[in-house]
Amino acid sequence: MRYVFDHDLHIHSWISDCSRDPEQTPEAILQYAVDNGLKKICLTDHYWDEHIPGASGWYQMQNTSWIERAKPLPQADGIEFLFGAETDMAADGTIGVGGASAEALDFIIVPTTHLHMNGFTCRGDEDAKERAELYVSRFDTLLAADLPFHKVGIAHLTCSLMYPKHDYTGVLDRVTDAEFRRLFTRSAELGLGIELNFPAIRADGSAISWETDAAVLRPYALAKECGCKFYFGSDAHHPAGLAAEKKNAETIIDLLGLDESDKFAFAKA
Repeated sequence: MRYVFDHDLHIHSWISDCSRDPEQTPEAILQYAVDNGLKKICLTDHYWDEHIPGASGWYQMQNTSWIERAKPLPQADGIEFLFGAETDMAADGTIGVGGASAEALDFIIVPTTHLHMNGFTCRGDEDAKERAELYVSRFDTLLAADLPFHKVGIAHLTCSLMYPKHDYTGVLDRVTDAEFRRLFTRSAELGLGIELNFPAIRADGSAISWETDAAVLRPYALAKECGCKFYFGSDAHHPAGLAAEKKNAETIIDLLGLDESDKFAFAKA
């Protein structure tokens, strides 16, 4: 059976410092789920546990009391609205969630490709080769972390943030199939989810293709080959991001040939 787009596990509200959009409320997010027939959604504002050292100045503010301002989340029949968070990984490998905070959250998103935070996640002057090495080493660090992987997703597997102001596909091209297979085989063993949110629709409304965008699609195809499970996360910070998600998700499903057996079986417990 073809993969059913029935969830969105990566959504920001106005509480995230990079949103601050008064229209991006939990109520508006819930209405997006109602309008699109979704069964499960998750609020994942940016977060760094105040008990874990190493937060950047930007993350220090976005602590437990900050993100919990969204509670209680509104609910609707047939829709599970979960409370999660998107944390980060510092250059030394420290992850901003762990222990009690990891236990308390319904879902935890960890991006390893946030290499736009100069001085926090990277030096900032790395070239494409060094960034490819960082891609692999940071992925390995996540896989070795003490986290409840049954409720962990790895975000932004392919995104421009890994090499700002440059063609980031040059970084992806430097990661070999063998390295990807090693990383994804371990990911499948641990049971974490692989996020799908790359832009599959161009500005002119056409879909990307294997002929022109293999660099972006290759990691996901290899992850599927290795038995990884996938979830959708719009990473929406504004209502426009929510509105565009269904078309983008349906296009990704077709591009990767996903069926229900490829779906991340997310469970809080």
